[in-house]
Amino acid sequence: MAMDPRSTLYKIYGELRKLIAPSLRYSQYLYEDVLSQYVKPDVNWLDLGCGHQILPAWREDEEKRLVANCRMIVGIDYDLPSLKKHRNIHMKARADITLLPFQNDSFDLITANMLVEHLSDPESQFREISRVLKPGGVFIFHTPNSAGYFIALARRVPESLKGRLIYLLDGRKQEDVFLTHYKANSREMIRTLADTCGFEVIKIRIIVTDALFAVVPPIALVELIWIRLLLTDRLKEFRTGIIAILKKTPAS
Repeated sequence: MAMDPRSTLYKIYGELRKLIAPSLRYSQYLYEDVLSQYVKPDVNWLDLGCGHQILPAWREDEEKRLVANCRMIVGIDYDLPSLKKHRNIHMKARADITLLPFQNDSFDLITANMLVEHLSDPESQFREISRVLKPGGVFIFHTPNSAGYFIALARRVPESLKGRLIYLLDGRKQEDVFLTHYKANSREMIRTLADTCGFEVIKIRIIVTDALFAVVPPIALVELIWIRLLLTDRLKEFRTGIIAILKKTPAS
């Protein structure tokens, strides 16, 4: 069977990546690793902005194992069509993060995968997350880094073109593209929000992920050289993503 053009381009990219940045790991795998450490049989878990999946589509078996390993999981999203399509979370609610439909201290673990960049008022929204999290509970999120080149490029692309460009590069349809604000997307912003909203910072990890232009080999080649530099300690603050782990302080 003939390979489709996108698969062929990803195969070419994979060979380039092995040559130029062999230690590079896709950021969603790094996020999955962190989730695996915190999803336990005694955990009540809330996934914010759950959309129609927790992990990438090709990690469905791993996602099922994660969901099966907790006591309970609830997903919320404001976008109803995305919520209806979720493949593994059965308890779901359409809700705004500014006013979560849960009692105080309801969850041991709250997660957000590529959601924080969409928050319009992160201080009030982090306070609401803290409210429904048990003291000692953990909030984990994966989001772009405002100092990375992904956001620098995104800010320069007209809104009218973003949907088409994202579809070309990532295969995501227009209905899965949402407005971004980047108000909690740096180490400093996260620490300030944590201090203000009753969290202790356990870890803020600045990470790098695969090339944005993976399906455009000439650009991907240049991008991979830059990624190789980002993998060094000297340039780590300019990496493309963040995985943050915050704990709710007992006095919150």
